[in-house]
Amino acid sequence: METRIPNPALANPSTLKALIALAESTGDTGVPKTTHYLMHVRASQINGCSGCLEMHTKELRKAGESDERIFTVAAWRDTAYFTDAERAALALAEAITRIADRTDPVDDEVWNEAARHYDEAQLSSLVLSIAAINTWNRLNVATRQIAGAA
Repeated sequence: METRIPNPALANPSTLKALIALAESTGDTGVPKTTHYLMHVRASQINGCSGCLEMHTKELRKAGESDERIFTVAAWRDTAYFTDAERAALALAEAITRIADRTDPVDDEVWNEAARHYDEAQLSSLVLSIAAINTWNRLNVATRQIAGAA
């Protein structure tokens, strides 16, 4: 597999600036950075984005996360490594990432469980963070950005 073109956001400084600003805007609500990184890893697994997987797993490791937590993000429901709040965020990330898979993609059960752990500002932060990673995933997958191919 070969990269088709460089990531379009990197070729357009205004777009890159806007996407970075979006990502940075989600960080001041009290949601731990590691929760954002876990969601980014899960969305990137679903979307098959190797570049984002590489980046966000490295961020988790740099943040001091254990290999067990990093390696089992895809199986978060079946491990004891994640808190209830992290599980709610991961379920929300999956639902928002897979919006075409169900008639009610973000059903009340998923939303209400997230709302049980996060206030309105934090929920907004999570939703924006998930939207941002899905944007990056789609840019990378469409143009075949390949991890380790530098």
